[in-house]
Amino acid sequence: MHKKRRRRKNYRPRIIAYVIPLLCVFLAGIGVVRAFTSNDSKSKQESPGLQAAFSEFGRSVLDAASSKDNSDKNPPDTEADKDTVDSKTPDAEEDSAKEFTLADLDNPQGFDERPTENGIVLANEQIDLNGLDTTCLDWGQGGDLDEYNRPAGCMQYQEKYGKYNAYFIKDEPEKKVIYLTMDEGYEYGCSSRIMDTLKEKDVHVVFFVTKPYAEQNPDLVQRMIDEGHEVGNHSVTHPAAGLPSQDIETQTYEINENHRYIKEQFGYDMHLFRYPAGKFSQQSIALINNLNYKSVFWSFAYLDYDVENQPDPAESLQKAISKLHPGAIYLLHAESETNTQILGDFIDQARAQGYEFKVFQ
Repeated sequence: MHKKRRRRKNYRPRIIAYVIPLLCVFLAGIGVVRAFTSNDSKSKQESPGLQAAFSEFGRSVLDAASSKDNSDKNPPDTEADKDTVDSKTPDAEEDSAKEFTLADLDNPQGFDERPTENGIVLANEQIDLNGLDTTCLDWGQGGDLDEYNRPAGCMQYQEKYGKYNAYFIKDEPEKKVIYLTMDEGYEYGCSSRIMDTLKEKDVHVVFFVTKPYAEQNPDLVQRMIDEGHEVGNHSVTHPAAGLPSQDIETQTYEINENHRYIKEQFGYDMHLFRYPAGKFSQQSIALINNLNYKSVFWSFAYLDYDVENQPDPAESLQKAISKLHPGAIYLLHAESETNTQILGDFIDQARAQGYEFKVFQ
């Protein structure tokens, strides 16, 4: 027992003898780190390589300590504060910095956003018209449907003529989107009421106007622009035989003259064209492209344009709803009393089935 006590007595000084030098080395190391970090410019001149290593180490140590100290002193007050801190990720910052582009208009989150109140100017790739077919085609969507309830004829024509900037349907099967378009050949007292409904439902459409319509109804055209609708070109004279019945010079006049008038009177650039009576040819559709326009046809239309023989509202509403499909381009005539009556219900019922309304660009 006596010997064991003597050994314990001698053991403690040894521990102290080892620990004190280690503490001195550790404290000296901290002093070196602080010296390098506080005298950064001087250290760079004397030993840039060594300084960089110690400086980086020192900063990491001090930053970690500072971060720890701040987080301990200022923890999030509430769960909402924690969520705010967590939400500030690099991805979120990158998304917020993205600029708005026309591509965003194809995003369901960007419905009815217009890039400008003065229209859109296109610069289409020019197509050689020589040798293109001049046969007049009479467009109608047909009755055959695919698995998405889309008219098969629209898909076939879209594939065939899409290269000419022509649209018979928007090929977006994954998006339940509807594009409403209204043809305005003459006014029948319905357009103002139609725009009242569209404003109430917060829906924007394309109004295709002829030059005589714009001349006779400037207040309505101005209202279309002011309320965020797109104004499209429906030619000057609306030839019943179709645009292809005219020569190239006359067709060019039909588009350019209406474009000029709308631009001069309203300061608005049109870029969408609707063929009178839906009659077109391969050559004429290429010509429209060369005039920096998109040709907009339709994937739904019905006999609504005869003001003396208007279809039953209930039957028309059911027909319009039964033909809903992704990427639909609806053609409605704005002189139709039936369309004026059913428009609000159509919008409500389409939305109830998950469809969004988007202005065609």
